[in-house]
Amino acid sequence: MSVQAVAWDIDGTLVDSEPLHQEALMAVVATHGVDLSDLLPDAFVGVSLPDVWKVVGSRFPADMRFEDCDRMVCDHYRANMHRLTATPNVDRVMRILHERGIAQIAVSNSNRDVVDTNLRAIGVADLIDFSVSLDDVPVGKPDPAPYRLGAARLGLPAERILAVEDSATGLASARAAGMKSVLYCPDGRACGPADHLITEMIAILDMLDADS
Repeated sequence: MSVQAVAWDIDGTLVDSEPLHQEALMAVVATHGVDLSDLLPDAFVGVSLPDVWKVVGSRFPADMRFEDCDRMVCDHYRANMHRLTATPNVDRVMRILHERGIAQIAVSNSNRDVVDTNLRAIGVADLIDFSVSLDDVPVGKPDPAPYRLGAARLGLPAERILAVEDSATGLASARAAGMKSVLYCPDGRACGPADHLITEMIAILDMLDADS
C-alpha cells in the first residue's frame, strides 16, 4: 500500500465547525462595534485567526490586542462546543482505518485550544496518533509547515501520506508539502486543485482499497 497514513484537516473536514468559528468571531466583532460588511461572508473560511487579525485588527479599538481577540473567540467557541457535529461517517471511516493499522493525524490551522476542543467534541481523539495546531508551527496553512511537521513526526515520506482537506488554503499547504491530496466537497464543487475529489467521506475507504 503506497498510502501509509492519513492527515486530516479538522475544521470543515472532520467537524462542521465553520458556522461556530464565524459566530465566535462575529460575537467579538459585535461586542467591539467593528464593521465587516465590506467583506465576503466566506472571506475567512479556512483562514487562521492570526491571518484574520491581519485583515481586521486595525478596525478594532486601539487598545485591543490580538491576544485579547484570540481569548474571547476561543472562550465563545469552547462554551458552545456541544453544538459541534462530526462530518457524516467520519467516525466510522476513522475507526476502520485505525483497525487497519493506518496511522492518522490531525493538521489544523486553529490554535491548540480549538484543536483539542474539536477532537473532544466529536470523540475521535483516541483514533489519531497526534495533532498539529497553529501553535506548533512558525506559520500556518497555506504554508507547508504544518504538514511537513506532521510528516516528520510520523517519520514517513510525504508522498506516503494522504491529506484530506476542504479548503483551497489547506490543499495548497498539503500539496506544497508533497502529500497526496483529497478534497472533501459535499456539493461537488472544487475549490482548488486536488488529486481526488470526494462528496462523501466513506469514499476514502474505496480509494485506499484501490491503492492497495
